[in-house]
Amino acid sequence: MLSTASSNAFLSLILLLNLIIFSVFAMADESAPKSVAASSSETAVHIVYTERPLENEEPESYHIRTLASVLGSEEAAKEALVYSYKTAASGFSAKLTPQQVDQISKLPGVLQVVPSRTLQLHSGPGKLQ
Repeated sequence: MLSTASSNAFLSLILLLNLIIFSVFAMADESAPKSVAASSSETAVHIVYTERPLENEEPESYHIRTLASVLGSEEAAKEALVYSYKTAASGFSAKLTPQQVDQISKLPGVLQVVPSRTLQLHSGPGKLQ
């Protein structure tokens, strides 16, 4: 049986891998280069870290409710939601405009909002020697 520290480290590693994988999928449709002076209405995927919801509320419902408070409706929140993180950390990734990022950052229970990034691996099948 794994110790608590080992278990926490394992869960953190799983979360990190999930963040990387889902960031790649979420940004796959954004392969065209963006202009430097992007419009304030353009959305980009952001990861929103939140406090854990109360025990009687499902994490995804809490994330949708948090998003809906900025986007104006539950339907808009569900459309913008890319992924809901529930296991090792609480949060979600969503397509947000810069103005929406500013608004959601100020909400109670929101710990941090960061842009989702696609990282290029430095090794691969052809580079292992």
